[in-house]
Amino acid sequence: MKVDGQHFRSIWLEPDGWSVGAIDQRRLPHEFIITRITTAEEAGEGIRSMLVRGAPLIGATAAYGMALAMRAEASDTTLERAYRMLIESRPTAINLKWALDEMQRALAPLPASARAEAAYARAREIADEDVAINRDIGRHGLGLIEKIAATKRPGDVVNVLTHCNAGWLATVDWGTATSPIYQAHDRGVRVHVWVDETRPRNQGASLTAWELGHHGVPHTVIPDNTGGHVMQHRMVDLAIVGTDRVAANGDVCNKIGTYLKALAAHDNGVPFYVALPSPTIDFSIDDGIRQIPIEQRAASEVTHLTGRTSDGRIETVRVVPEGSQVANFGFDVTPARLVTGLITERGVVRADRAALASAFPERAGVS
Repeated sequence: MKVDGQHFRSIWLEPDGWSVGAIDQRRLPHEFIITRITTAEEAGEGIRSMLVRGAPLIGATAAYGMALAMRAEASDTTLERAYRMLIESRPTAINLKWALDEMQRALAPLPASARAEAAYARAREIADEDVAINRDIGRHGLGLIEKIAATKRPGDVVNVLTHCNAGWLATVDWGTATSPIYQAHDRGVRVHVWVDETRPRNQGASLTAWELGHHGVPHTVIPDNTGGHVMQHRMVDLAIVGTDRVAANGDVCNKIGTYLKALAAHDNGVPFYVALPSPTIDFSIDDGIRQIPIEQRAASEVTHLTGRTSDGRIETVRVVPEGSQVANFGFDVTPARLVTGLITERGVVRADRAALASAFPERAGVS
């Protein structure tokens, strides 16, 4: 996608052929800063600190982290140590484990002398595969938007509600939930996006709004608590969100607050779709509500807010009284029964075990 007319991915190999460039998402929307990652440890810290975030991008970053580790030393000990360090960087997003397993599978059988080159090659493939997958997700989701647009009067817009950031900043390019939106916009379909601010961390307000604005997509930022109201008053045609992990039964784990949007959508007859690449499906988990680990993040994400002051300074201020206890659950799980459909690279499928296994038999272990 584009920033001020220039195409960017969220992560890339630098011209030196070995270090990794990435957009520092902690600095958006106020500063557009590119950082250079030179070690596996820096990749792990980038994931932990949310310099990079979003399940597909986390996976790609971890893959490049493994390549950096192999460049430094390609021994079995380093391979295992890098795997363990990176997999502990974020517990919820299954793409992280998927990418690291892919890297380990590609590298473990090789002699040390061949591992660095092979690691960079597989990391590049993982990044390129993510771009292709997200483009296909957008193609299938575009049909849903075009179908609604066909029922509208001339000049009316299709209103989409999304939550958190499942845009190109959360992937390598295109995004998951935003890919259908971008493709509809680029085809001339009149589309408008309700952007949940997404407390805490405000990924909707700071990231989704930023990237939609740079691409020219009409959008409106709303407080999280407004979603139910706009659905109730028929101001939303469909909701499309992303996900960090989907269980085999179709339960969807995503940024905290997604479950409440799904409940409101269900109550008001608004189609609720989840866009995801197949590596986000975890066929080893049968019940998302009971089995997916929910990350609890730092209290400071709730107690403090960062923004730009009227004189241009970027400041962090406390908004919660000293001494108040804080719970900061990073994710919640939306039961499959509330999901209208899963938008994947192979089409829109039902949120249930049979449909997922039929669409992705090679991942489900179905012969």
